[in-house]
Amino acid sequence: MPVLACCVDAGLAPAPGYALAWESSLPSPDPFSGVTTNNSFITSPAAAATVDNSLWSPSHSAALYKIDRWGLPYFSVNSSGNISVRPFGTATLPHQEIDLLKVVKKASDPKLSGGLGLQLPLIVRFPDVLKNRLESLQSVFDFAVKSQGYESHYQGVYPVKCNQDRFVVEDIVKFGSAFRFGLEAGSKPELLLAMSCLCKGSSESLLVCNGFKDMEYISLALVARKLALNTVIVLEQEEELDLVIDMSQKLAVRPLIGVRAKLRTKHSGHFGSTSGENGKFGLTTTQILRVVKKLEHYGMLDCLQLLHFHIGSQIPTTTLLADGVGEAAQIYCELVRLGACMKVIDIGGGLGIDYDGSKSADSDISVSYDLEEYAAAVVRAVRFVCDRKCVKHPVICSESGRAIVSHHSILIFEAVSASTSEAPAMNPLSLQYFVEGLAEDARTDYRNLSAAAIRGEYETSLLYADQLKQRCVEQFKEGSLGIEQLAAADGLCDLVSKAIGASDPVRTYHVNLSVFTSIPDFWGIGQLFPIIPIHRLDDRPVMRGILSDLTCDSDGKIDKFIGGESSLPLHELEGDGGFSGAGGRYYLGMFLGGAYEEALGGVHNLFGGPSVVRVSQSDGPHSFAVTRAVPGPSCRDVLRVMQHEPELMFETLKHRVEEFVHDDNGGMAHSSIASGLSRSFNNMPYLVAASSCFLTAAANDSNGYYYYNNDNYGSPADSATGEDEQWTYCCA
Repeated sequence: MPVLACCVDAGLAPAPGYALAWESSLPSPDPFSGVTTNNSFITSPAAAATVDNSLWSPSHSAALYKIDRWGLPYFSVNSSGNISVRPFGTATLPHQEIDLLKVVKKASDPKLSGGLGLQLPLIVRFPDVLKNRLESLQSVFDFAVKSQGYESHYQGVYPVKCNQDRFVVEDIVKFGSAFRFGLEAGSKPELLLAMSCLCKGSSESLLVCNGFKDMEYISLALVARKLALNTVIVLEQEEELDLVIDMSQKLAVRPLIGVRAKLRTKHSGHFGSTSGENGKFGLTTTQILRVVKKLEHYGMLDCLQLLHFHIGSQIPTTTLLADGVGEAAQIYCELVRLGACMKVIDIGGGLGIDYDGSKSADSDISVSYDLEEYAAAVVRAVRFVCDRKCVKHPVICSESGRAIVSHHSILIFEAVSASTSEAPAMNPLSLQYFVEGLAEDARTDYRNLSAAAIRGEYETSLLYADQLKQRCVEQFKEGSLGIEQLAAADGLCDLVSKAIGASDPVRTYHVNLSVFTSIPDFWGIGQLFPIIPIHRLDDRPVMRGILSDLTCDSDGKIDKFIGGESSLPLHELEGDGGFSGAGGRYYLGMFLGGAYEEALGGVHNLFGGPSVVRVSQSDGPHSFAVTRAVPGPSCRDVLRVMQHEPELMFETLKHRVEEFVHDDNGGMAHSSIASGLSRSFNNMPYLVAASSCFLTAAANDSNGYYYYNNDNYGSPADSATGEDEQWTYCCA
């Protein structure tokens, strides 16, 4: 008798060797795609138990999650099965590698245990990686300039819109000062930020002013020129020229002017919409000619010194890149011919990130070149056109923000629970009780199901099981079937599906995160990022899962992953993920998300941003030092963003406690509840583990900052307001 028949026939005793419920007789599940048979993955815990886990190694995980593709040269899997960060890229020595799990433990462990007491989610920044990215970009352009006999130099700018965090921008100015690296601004607050930061940079660094401009924006840019900052006002609209001329005369400042050209070259990907003749920004050739004539009329043609263009983010190939750069170089040479004092060609952004490691030219999340090939293509294209036109080689500038900051930042979050797909075992008595409660047509479906199971007709069994389930649902809606019997029908159909291998093995892992706040590009434009466990990578992942966030929104999930996958290989949670004090934590990391995500994130469901730590390589016992730690926004902070007044809210609730809570203990009950309410206002909105809820939320000063340096690392600093409040229950 087929095993499936024993699951559905209440009137038959099981044959020897067969179980009443679907258990260990499962057919072997298919391995995950892309994995060889001898190292295949297991998609159910029961099957995984039969596999010798000693055959699994960190190198298998590196291949499975493609870490050895998208992660190079900054991320790898160490011998402990944890993600290792290589802060200096290929120049990182073995003893300089940083175990990411140890960083997370240091940040999130209670302060009484030597940790920083920060709540997850958590952004971990590695300024050493940021410095390496800058140096690598400069190095490949320097090599291309020297090897091709280019007679000028490369001098980049960082577009602060990619990540406006104070310490990110200040680091870039500091790290890039030696090679005149500058900043690009696209709004008035970004311009103020850039002006302030560049006061500590190289006097030759460019301050490129892009974006739509009004009189105040242009006045600020001209003031920056007065302050001896190398400021260039790039015309995005023809009308801006009149404001520049008028304000420069009033302020008695000779401006440096650039024009943004609308190229015909356009790439077809998602990010190509900003390019081409119908692009959002820039001037047509006709408008550029009018700008030249007007500047000549006012005796200011010598002020025009920069040509800017932008093909679009994530340029997929160097062929497209060279085509666009070549077109722009032609315009540059024509401006020289018309008498402009041209000096700089700004190729904009577009240097792409290989998010999935595929090095594909046909994907919005990959590019088919590396840094060296990108730089060589740019220099070659500019040199070719200028040599043909006998024009002096210009300074080459780029605005490669995504390529600079993406790698240095990692988002860490926890899986707090996972859905189960365990169908209940059914004995003959419970199955008979279920059948007796069915209507006649449903009983007919059941008998047909049983007969098909006995014959071993699994596809037919699945058809009758689905039909039976639908009839039971109808009976339940009519009130003739109880909830226990409906649940039994669900269980029976699940057993049938599993027995023939038709059930969905994908679980839902609930994560302590808001997709809308921390990964808004996934929700908004379907941008994919590498998401992987940061530990347990020496163990075989036996499940597949999607990620569901905390928000009350059906879009708050991640169900698409790099490699075209609709689920992610994951490990079983130990206990409940540690959120009731039992079991171990399960940490996941989103990588290559250092650009745009923090600035774009909102406060859907009033979930604020993550906590943040800055981690530098050091010679200490764990090879790292936390140099700065900032708790994430509290409930109070996010309420204030939406114009609420947390102090008044607290007073209202406190009075309500005094009015409605009976207290026979000298006011202790009132005080305890009021203390808990206060703690709730000061906690982050995210879930808190029961084992640490008393310790994770400190009453901090108004800035909420903790400071650490190499000297006091390992000795947590006290918060500015002294000892933590104690609260007798967990408010999450």
